[in-house]
Amino acid sequence: MTIYTVQPGDSLYGIASRFGVGSDQIYEANALGGLPYLVVGQALVIPTAETAYTVRPGDSLWSISRQFGTDADAIAKFNGITDPGRLMPGTVLRIPQKSKNYGTIEVNAYIEPSTPEKDAATINEAGEYLTYIAPFSYRASPDGSLSPLNDEAILGSIGKFRIAPLMVVTNFAGGTFSTETADAILENDSVQDTLIKNISDTLKRKGYYGANIDFERVSPRNREKYNAFLRKVAAALHPQNYVVSVALAPKTSDELTGAWYGAHDYKSVGQIADFVVIMTYEWGWSGGPAYAVAPVDLVEDVIKYAVSVIPSRKILMGMPLYGYDWTLPFRRGTFARRISPQDALRIAAENGAQIQFNRQTQSPTFRYTAQDGAEHEVWFEDARSVRAKLLLVNKYDLRGVSYWLLGLSFPQNWLVLNDMYNIVKLVP
Repeated sequence: MTIYTVQPGDSLYGIASRFGVGSDQIYEANALGGLPYLVVGQALVIPTAETAYTVRPGDSLWSISRQFGTDADAIAKFNGITDPGRLMPGTVLRIPQKSKNYGTIEVNAYIEPSTPEKDAATINEAGEYLTYIAPFSYRASPDGSLSPLNDEAILGSIGKFRIAPLMVVTNFAGGTFSTETADAILENDSVQDTLIKNISDTLKRKGYYGANIDFERVSPRNREKYNAFLRKVAAALHPQNYVVSVALAPKTSDELTGAWYGAHDYKSVGQIADFVVIMTYEWGWSGGPAYAVAPVDLVEDVIKYAVSVIPSRKILMGMPLYGYDWTLPFRRGTFARRISPQDALRIAAENGAQIQFNRQTQSPTFRYTAQDGAEHEVWFEDARSVRAKLLLVNKYDLRGVSYWLLGLSFPQNWLVLNDMYNIVKLVP
């Protein structure tokens, strides 16, 4: 597999001929059926075991290797080159691909239950690439009770893919994460005992593999009480052979304040939990100004801090499966529309936009003018941005990745993931 960026004048037939594959293979791999035509700047996944590259003036084996994410010695050996200093323009080189050279990882994905038909279709698309699936969410109440969740269709569809389901428990209420709910639970031992019993009973009744505790916007003053609660959860569930994972807001230091992350104690949670999910996305968010959802430079800053206090093999790095479409100029109180990467490509094609790739964030973006005359700015994910973030998993020896949110069309993600890593399956 290789990733190719569409250039002016390109056609699907021409690209396919260049790489020695059928145009139908590229069409199917990238789900191009919903697009009126190719977009300049669009990334395409080319399903081939090797890449054909024509040497240009000024090229070196080093520059070519950087372009394709391999190394110069591998290209030289693959092509029988004994004198790398004498590359001739016009020479066609075979570029070896690094398929699955990055090892084995675990992959989680969150999913919001929908209709049985949609849930089954979503799992059929992504199931072979998942270790865990996490239906979102069982909502804890201030009295320790749990709201019901319509997860039966999801749990009934995962067996053939050997996916381990995680029960997500949140303090979500009224359309957001509730500080009042979290504090009511953490400040009352009896309520905690009730909640933990309800979690345990649900795990047994529904056949979950383990729990994923996702308490957000916890009052920083209850940081230690949150740690103590997580210890109680682990003490109750581990003897029953359930895994305990915890979702953490992104941070780059042991910051003790901040509504979202002040109460999240990376070091302590890393000791308590079997693994953590670090939610490395939403820098560009619906209610804020236009920006990359998961800029790789800022994601890496979080991971650098995380591995300094948490064993790297306990960390699942968050990955988004979506982007946003902002109306310009940005005004506080307005909200961008969440879109799938396939939606982003369709919008670009329909409005004659060219996609730019921001090198700092390693994210695709474009602007367009809507029919009503309003200017828009879109940031989304593509094969290039996915690969850039997945390389961090290898660089920092992480346990794997966790996706938010299944149900948005992004076929390139699964192709890139599957090309780079083998996926752990824990269920027989």
